[in-house]
Amino acid sequence: MTSPALSPSPSPARIQRLSQRLSNQIAAGEVVERPASVVKELLENSLDAGADRIDIDLEKGGVKLIRVRDNGSGVDKDDLPLALSRHATSKIASLEDLEAIVSLGFRGEALASISSVSRLMLTSRAQGNDKAWQVEAEGRDMSSSISPAAHSQGTTVEVRDLFFNTPARRKFLRTEQTEYQRIDEIIKRLVLSRFDVSFTVNHNQRTVQRYERCATPQEKQRRVAQVCGPAFIENAIAIEFTSSNFEQSGMKLWGWVSLPTFSRAQADLQYFYVNGRVIRDKLVSHAIRQAYRDVLFHERHPAFVLYLELDPESVDVNVHPTKHEVRFRDHRLIHDFLFSALHRSLAEVRPQDHPQPGTAPEPATAITPTLNEQQRIPLYSPGTLAAPRTHYASAPAFNNATLPSATQIRDQLAAYETGLRAPAPELPATASDDLPPLGYALAQLHGIYILAQNAQGLIVVDMHAAHERITYEHMKNAADTAGIRAQPLLVPLTVAVSEREADCAEEHRATLALLGLEVDRRGPESLSIRQVPVILHKADTEQLLRDVLSDLLEHGSSDRIAAARDGLLATMACHGSVRANRQLTIPEMNALLRDMEHTERSGQCNHGRPTWIQLNVPELDKMFLRGQ
Repeated sequence: MTSPALSPSPSPARIQRLSQRLSNQIAAGEVVERPASVVKELLENSLDAGADRIDIDLEKGGVKLIRVRDNGSGVDKDDLPLALSRHATSKIASLEDLEAIVSLGFRGEALASISSVSRLMLTSRAQGNDKAWQVEAEGRDMSSSISPAAHSQGTTVEVRDLFFNTPARRKFLRTEQTEYQRIDEIIKRLVLSRFDVSFTVNHNQRTVQRYERCATPQEKQRRVAQVCGPAFIENAIAIEFTSSNFEQSGMKLWGWVSLPTFSRAQADLQYFYVNGRVIRDKLVSHAIRQAYRDVLFHERHPAFVLYLELDPESVDVNVHPTKHEVRFRDHRLIHDFLFSALHRSLAEVRPQDHPQPGTAPEPATAITPTLNEQQRIPLYSPGTLAAPRTHYASAPAFNNATLPSATQIRDQLAAYETGLRAPAPELPATASDDLPPLGYALAQLHGIYILAQNAQGLIVVDMHAAHERITYEHMKNAADTAGIRAQPLLVPLTVAVSEREADCAEEHRATLALLGLEVDRRGPESLSIRQVPVILHKADTEQLLRDVLSDLLEHGSSDRIAAARDGLLATMACHGSVRANRQLTIPEMNALLRDMEHTERSGQCNHGRPTWIQLNVPELDKMFLRGQ
């Protein structure tokens, strides 16, 4: 059987200019993916026009109708046909404008792309004009016609029969409910970006959502609860940090972050804004994961609504057609600022700071330095319940020259017992409002839990988890004070790397030395490790170096060594903490409660599990049907 003859190759096609219709439809493939994409572009135009009231009407999940009406500045009659042309915009005019974008939209492609795959009608009355005008366009021929119309100041854009002329695209759309849910998520992102704007959403002639303008912090918090759910805001802390560093001047981070105990199985409750634009960025995600690393249960995700404000010239938003990604001029600076702010916010949460339902937590105002050894609170103090706390300097101290051993930990715990086996003093006769945040111990349950009473009701504490966190924080502080001690390798370890990794190691040689790694370059694709951190001398040194270089290449910094060190300390703290079925006296239990109130991250153990819960009196009354 003979094979068919190959057909001759066709002659090269001549280069020709694409038609306006085909160009717009190609652009529509990037900008208009589904109804939610149309809603996003139209809402961003309304916000850029200065609107403070926006009404959104949808039918059939946006496939049949999308109508967005605003009270913004409007469009002049002569500009209406131009508004439907590609690369026509009033938002930028020069390269300088492109390098410091302050508007949400700027490409001038949205309306042209939308009109190429739908039946579009734009009605607008510009500010200061007494007449409104209307322009229509259909995807078939892209021709437009202008006619007078009745309209108040502002603009209405009506998009009907999306993808009516591109049936292949329409086949990829999902069910009406799915498309509406995607639109709803787009609206939520923009609702959280502009508290000064009211939004009304109607679907199939029924009002489904209304967001009122917000002026006060309480009103903003209510909007966040409306979008993210009341459970989020009840388990979140408000933060506000303004950088005081000269290199970071002008940067501000504010918003709400969830307590570590309020975590998610997916990263589905995370909103991050840069100068009002919602983004998803690897650098931002990495900084936030680092901040939660020490307190989040494994495989869980934090929830947050955060706003980063900085000089527009420091960020490039023109790197993706849908503008979901940005590029920071100094990515390492941004990463360090985000990590520092969030790390301190989570560290400073004490039991007294946990928000109660219906209350608005006060935001932090500045990044405070890490507490030094003399400022930390002791693990235990053998005084009476009302006695002031002593400092670590007077408590059994760790040897700062080396990390504490298991024997040292056991000796320390034994020393605590000697001073704590005294008869329990009487509780101070104070009003319930003056009780400490975690109250006073009542009893021990099954040798595992401490039961305590505070002003709100009942506190239940997992004594092992709580003591584990206190021991861990003490050990970390001792290790931080001593710094990273390194030891030379008897035989230097040669590692084969890529040229890019070798260049990175050479450039960051000083940084690696601070991490306890002495690395020399032996060739274009070869490195030699001469020194490693003492605490990690049994670790896979080669893999550790590769991981550190990977972080330096991607983020400009690395916490691999700190993470490995903290993991080892966490294991030691776990084995050195009080175990289940160990009977504690009332003074011991109260000493543990007081230390929890003064220890960073005491709401979670080293593995991210909660250390205590609160059952208030109304919750207890509800359990027993009191008052019903």
